[in-house]
Amino acid sequence: MSHVVQIQTQVRSAAAVRAGCNRLGLAEPVEGEVKLFSETVSGIAVQLRDWRYPVVFNVTTGESKFDNYEGRWGKQELLGEFLQAYAIEATKIEARRKGYSVIEQPLV
Repeated sequence: MSHVVQIQTQVRSAAAVRAGCNRLGLAEPVEGEVKLFSETVSGIAVQLRDWRYPVVFNVTTGESKFDNYEGRWGKQELLGEFLQAYAIEATKIEARRKGYSVIEQPLV
């Protein structure tokens, strides 16, 4: 029996977006209007490696918009990698804001 899992990630921290880009060695994100293939959207644009168009995050609504043409214009795995980096950085920022120290330990 198979199970379908749906996860909706909300990106709400501009600081964590910038830190996630830095963590992955990506260009600094650009804030403003961005033209995707057939639509213009506003937010913080992150240019993932080998993606034709950026991923645009609206930190007010938590929404992300992108056009990777079903993987032909950018591998979905790279978006997953960015979202993981974002989650790590957002967690570290929030923990420090609450006064906790943070030590990151990669699993082997």
